[in-house]
Amino acid sequence: MRVLWSGTLRTPAGLAPERRLARIHEGVATAIREHRPEVMALERLMWGRNTESAMAVAQASGVIMLAAGGAGIALAEYAPLEVKMAVTGVGNASKEDVRRSLSRLLRMEGVPDEPDAADAAAVAVCHIQQSRLRALVKGAAR
Repeated sequence: MRVLWSGTLRTPAGLAPERRLARIHEGVATAIREHRPEVMALERLMWGRNTESAMAVAQASGVIMLAAGGAGIALAEYAPLEVKMAVTGVGNASKEDVRRSLSRLLRMEGVPDEPDAADAAAVAVCHIQQSRLRALVKGAAR
């Protein structure tokens, strides 16, 4: 496996929420047009104690999903535990453990140095592994 492209969207801290969401949507829509993915995999939001932060992440996830839906791209979501287990075999792995496993254990080429981009690569690996299993389970249920 290798990372062909990665990027991280950042928005200015003082930007109004609706402008921040618009920029996120525009950035994701541009990346979709340029790289034409067949599927998008997201890490599912896990609600913690900071509900204000969780709401902002949920809103960002929503506009990312909107960009995928508008482009006709299938979307899959994975819990953080699923991602960590798929990449490291340990559910409470640190970000550095995840990055190290991608590079060393899975021998993935081009793992990004930026932590959020490396996490995205981990979600992609999880999707590669889990999508086959999910398809088998779905087929068995029929």
